[in-house]
Amino acid sequence: MMRTFFSTTFLLTLLTVAACAQDVPVTPKQQPPVGETKPQPTATPAQKLPPDPNKFALIIGGISGEETYAKNFSKWTASLRTALVERMGFAEDRVTVLTEKPSEKEQRASAENVRQALVVLRNTVKPDQQVFVFFIGHGSFDGKVAKFNLVGPDLSSTDYAQLFSNLPTRNVTVVNMASASGDFVKPLSANGRIVITATRSGMEQNATRFAEPFIAALGNPEADADKNGRVSVLEAFEYAVKLTNSYFEQKGVIVTEHALLDDNGDGKGHPKAEEGDGALAKTTYFDSLPQQQAGGDPVLAQLFSEKLRLEGAVEQLKARKTQMKEDEYEAELEKVLIELAKTSRTIRAKKP
Repeated sequence: MMRTFFSTTFLLTLLTVAACAQDVPVTPKQQPPVGETKPQPTATPAQKLPPDPNKFALIIGGISGEETYAKNFSKWTASLRTALVERMGFAEDRVTVLTEKPSEKEQRASAENVRQALVVLRNTVKPDQQVFVFFIGHGSFDGKVAKFNLVGPDLSSTDYAQLFSNLPTRNVTVVNMASASGDFVKPLSANGRIVITATRSGMEQNATRFAEPFIAALGNPEADADKNGRVSVLEAFEYAVKLTNSYFEQKGVIVTEHALLDDNGDGKGHPKAEEGDGALAKTTYFDSLPQQQAGGDPVLAQLFSEKLRLEGAVEQLKARKTQMKEDEYEAELEKVLIELAKTSRTIRAKKP
């Protein structure tokens, strides 16, 4: 018991040290005089972040089949690209867009071009960099194999699993916003990878609405549930689920899509952060805050990125706590917190 007391105290101390490394506002928060209502924060225009060389995105817009879907898929694809480049700090040349009817800067959404785009990523991306892959369109499922509909021959979930496994980084976030996408979860699941699907199985084959609110969440203060000024992958997922469900409730019709999230590599998706899922998505962000915090200093940017990685490791350990022995959990948590405290101290020493 005495050992547990000291271990707990030590871990709490490390958590405090790490927390102190957070950026402190330039001016202290003023408390309103007694009797006055504290003013509510107001949304301010998002500042364009500097291009981040450590993030890559691949947007695959599949075939539409009907004019209504063609307009929606085109609009969502354009909105997603704009959000990534204009608000989330992605460099233009690191966002690849494949569509049914490509413009000058886009490519045709064919199986050949998808494979080629992922070959380019395989040869360009480094192990510590991030890759985001988005699917916008229709999917299919014949009872055995799930596919995403492309121009010409389609690629299956197992095809994509093989292509993604060839990437040199484990930091891959896949958001399949198509119908019948639920059967992509199991084959795409892997350690260090976040997989989001708009449906819970291949049998949910109606055209989905999930893409619109998910894209709208990027940089949206309404989606920032913890109010830290950033939208995580988990927050975007939860925001999209909430708005999708609201749509069906307002229409008074049966819900035809149920989104899933898997980020612990067990191949089982869940509709919310539970049973070990959600920890990685909670600490994975679309924006380029580490680079912004570093003010152009590449060494500081790397330190801030490492700090975020370690914070994510803490969340993942907490999610696995019930599955671990107490001594094992405390030893691993202590190790990560020490590294986090050291990184935070180095950041403070280097910051001007």
